[in-house]
Amino acid sequence: MQFAKRLDNVETSAIRELFKLLGKPGIISFAGGFPDSAMFDVAGISAASAKALQEEAGAALQYGATEGYLPLREQLSAFMASKGVTDVTAEQLIVTTGSQQALDLLGKTMLDEGDKVIVEGPTFLATIQCFRLYGTEVISAPVDEHGVKTDELEALIAEHKPKLVYLIPTFGNPSGAMLSLERRKKVLELAVKYQTLVVEDDPYGDLYFDKAPPASLMSLSREVPGSREWLAHCGSLSKVLSPGLRIGWLIAHPELLARAVMCKQFSDAHTSTFAQATAAQYLKSGVMPKTLAHVREVYAKRAKAMGDALREQLGDAVSFVQPEGGLFMWVRLTGARGQLADAGLLAKRAIAEGVAFVPGAPFFAQNADNATFRLSFATADEDKILEGVTRLAKALKA
Repeated sequence: MQFAKRLDNVETSAIRELFKLLGKPGIISFAGGFPDSAMFDVAGISAASAKALQEEAGAALQYGATEGYLPLREQLSAFMASKGVTDVTAEQLIVTTGSQQALDLLGKTMLDEGDKVIVEGPTFLATIQCFRLYGTEVISAPVDEHGVKTDELEALIAEHKPKLVYLIPTFGNPSGAMLSLERRKKVLELAVKYQTLVVEDDPYGDLYFDKAPPASLMSLSREVPGSREWLAHCGSLSKVLSPGLRIGWLIAHPELLARAVMCKQFSDAHTSTFAQATAAQYLKSGVMPKTLAHVREVYAKRAKAMGDALREQLGDAVSFVQPEGGLFMWVRLTGARGQLADAGLLAKRAIAEGVAFVPGAPFFAQNADNATFRLSFATADEDKILEGVTRLAKALKA
């Protein structure tokens, strides 16, 4: 068969391939980017789906508008308002099949072969794959514990004139970094100065531990004149409610949204109306704040347990910044005292010891740092985290 040449630009997800190695009994996995299924509010979701069928069965089980089910769009507008974005109406957002589809729609509507896009280095692996599928050159902007380095980002924008800039400002995947308030405002100023679309992906912003993060770019855009038209915001219920519902949303300039709706018509007609009706009822019920409070408490304890264990078990062999939210810990092998500094090799040794993680190299579009790796603390309890890190220490010494 002669396949599309665009497939030459992408590879199978390194994370998905890793899962094939996880069939070994008793393995402890820090590899997935999943929320803990034990955290799902099964009773609440069950009640919401039942109510959707009781009150709106015809709409919930029928074809729906490509833009999304209006009651859900109204609830998402209210959800955004609770996070400081008070000026986005239901008509100014569309529902997508997860925020992943929102990224794909942005690719379809914005990117031509040969275009350039800037992402964080490291960034969400699927974003790199998605944008490369459209024939773009993906350029990395460096990050530190405070998020993307805006001075270097500006230099890259000025040099490459990208079609868009993609950022995860709050508890990034995989970095766990949180973009500072000062840098958030600078990003919006750069969008206006260079007339460049900035895509804010925010699936983790609600998963903070002690204090809420700085306002989102979408919220702050009111303070930077002209920035709203150069900003697209991707939201998701996957990490805070359930990935299985596949509910995401996109907020953007009306002209961009109209084209995204047209492209969505071609791909799936609309996101599952039953899932949308269920999510709408859940948000309407008012239980989401209680759900989020519980999830934050559990993940905060697990993140602390992992950080404490890494410091105790691996010492100066690794460096990392303790995350303030999200699902991930981004770790770098220091090579101190001649110890191993290749995360790919450590990953193979770790599997043999019964623990799995994702090496960091695939998360870089350019200039991969082979000493880095991502650990997820979301799906293992504190005892398993301690045991898993103990096994990781053994692998490092093997």
